[in-house]
Amino acid sequence: MNETHDSSPKAEPFSAAKAVAAGIDFAELQVGRHGLFWNEYRPEDAACRLWHWRDGQAHCLTPAGFSVRSRVYEYGGGAFCLTDDGVVFVNEADQQLYRQSLKDETPETLTSGECRYGDLQFAHGQVLAVEEHRDRHRLVTIDLADGARHLLVEGADFYAAPTLSPDAQRLAWIEWSRPDQPWTATRLMVADRQGDGRFTQARCVAGDAVQESLQQPRFDGSGRLYCLTDRGGYWQPWVESSYAWRPLPSAAADHGPAPWQLGGCTWLPLNENAYLASWTEGGFGRLGLCGENPEDFTGDYSRFRHLALDDQFIYCIAASPVSSSAVIAIDRKTRQVKVLAGGMAPLPAEQISVPQTLRYPSSSGEAHGFFYPAMTGDTKPPLVVFIHGGPTSACYPMLDPRIQYWAQRGFAVADLNYRGSSGYGRAYRQALHLSWGDVDVEDACAVVTHLTQRGLIDGDKAFIRGGSAGGYTTLCALAFKKVFRAGASLYGVSDPVALGRATHKFEGDYLDWLIGDPVTDAERYDARTPLLHASNISVPVIFFQGELDAVVVPQQTRDMVEALQKNGILVEAHYYADERHGFRKAGNQAHALEQEWLFYRRVMDQMD
Repeated sequence: MNETHDSSPKAEPFSAAKAVAAGIDFAELQVGRHGLFWNEYRPEDAACRLWHWRDGQAHCLTPAGFSVRSRVYEYGGGAFCLTDDGVVFVNEADQQLYRQSLKDETPETLTSGECRYGDLQFAHGQVLAVEEHRDRHRLVTIDLADGARHLLVEGADFYAAPTLSPDAQRLAWIEWSRPDQPWTATRLMVADRQGDGRFTQARCVAGDAVQESLQQPRFDGSGRLYCLTDRGGYWQPWVESSYAWRPLPSAAADHGPAPWQLGGCTWLPLNENAYLASWTEGGFGRLGLCGENPEDFTGDYSRFRHLALDDQFIYCIAASPVSSSAVIAIDRKTRQVKVLAGGMAPLPAEQISVPQTLRYPSSSGEAHGFFYPAMTGDTKPPLVVFIHGGPTSACYPMLDPRIQYWAQRGFAVADLNYRGSSGYGRAYRQALHLSWGDVDVEDACAVVTHLTQRGLIDGDKAFIRGGSAGGYTTLCALAFKKVFRAGASLYGVSDPVALGRATHKFEGDYLDWLIGDPVTDAERYDARTPLLHASNISVPVIFFQGELDAVVVPQQTRDMVEALQKNGILVEAHYYADERHGFRKAGNQAHALEQEWLFYRRVMDQMD
């Protein structure tokens, strides 16, 4: 036998640890009199820290021992705001407000107690916030000088996006009541300031006559009120005009994501005839100035979040198929792009698997997503189907180090926006109504058939994985279909009825919308509960669960594992004592990713 020896240096493998380390992310970009600020998450210590761009460099403001993250509605958002001389932020550990100057001083406590805060805004010496006390929610202001709290609004079940007009004479906000969700039916409310400084009784200006989802209300410099609404089929900008609403010229596309978190900003009105916005077309993000003189600023990027602007620059958090999330500044005149933070590629461009648009038939409908080819040259590689959580959420065509981890190991990936996902309009989003565990499962199975027929994968080596709601779809697919060779549930739902009893207020009625009333529709629940049909699962399953999870409690996973073990199915389970719903610590994320890959490898070795 002839042997050849390659003396060239070998590339170090793209490990799970490297994939996780590349998962730096950003949120809540804001620009003010002192410059640009953002919140940055780093996997190595799972902390979120504020950064300030000044003198051509990024400076970290958050000292050791602090992490800037809200937990209002469990998913948080809007965790900081700019003040006249610094910032106010929510500290993750105690959920209280702290004020901090820009002089590297230790943050000072502004509030204390059991309340949690989010969606912070600052105006005229006060912090405007959503306040959460157990299951009660309100809008309040906190005086910056002495921390005095003032109640603004209460009575609705949920509040979001409190916004003051430039002259501080009008207050607008979004509210909704159970059983509605923020992406099904909300109301836009307005109150006027009186001579004594207090606000008048609130009045509903949109969302009372028709069922619509409203988000991101905005005032322009002249005090005109705008809002995104899906009454036309997509989340598009409308403006209040003579006590009526009219749409602004816009693409037939969603201009905002499903508002799982507070504090989002995907559009900004400039005047009655122009606005800055990001939107999605075919799943890919666009960025531009819209109106009388439209300008396209999309460039090489495919997703845009948290927009801000000043006279010279458009700022946003952007990502592309070959670069991770970054804070960027786009010169409004020259269109030159400057990366202020992030944007690194963990692999050379030629080694990155680039997303291809998926649009394929599924039962009586059509589904969407993105296909990532394997990077090992196999003509018919095994497939991993990614199911996002939510389920009213979405995946995006941007560099995801986890997907690259699989592609580097010879797997193709189908990242699905199954029916019910956001980003494709209201009708597509509403397609999951009373159909969770049905149409999403059909879409997950149909993509295997679609890719097999096109000769892009080995359909006999298809795997499925998902976290949270994606874990539920995964388990349903394994229990009710015979398409996948194995699956992975990351803090996934196995018993919807048990989830409904234990979950938090924000999602307290979500299951009624997704499946039905647990009492009157008990038969439907029984038919779509993986735990009750564990005997139908005939392939190996691996589980990952945080012990501190308050959304999908650990007992759900333990019950499912036990049921499968009793049936003699190969099961592996990993529990993490220091994780909640969604893993944040780098070591745990890397461990889970690697163990999942090893698990699938063992399954394929047994097949061979």
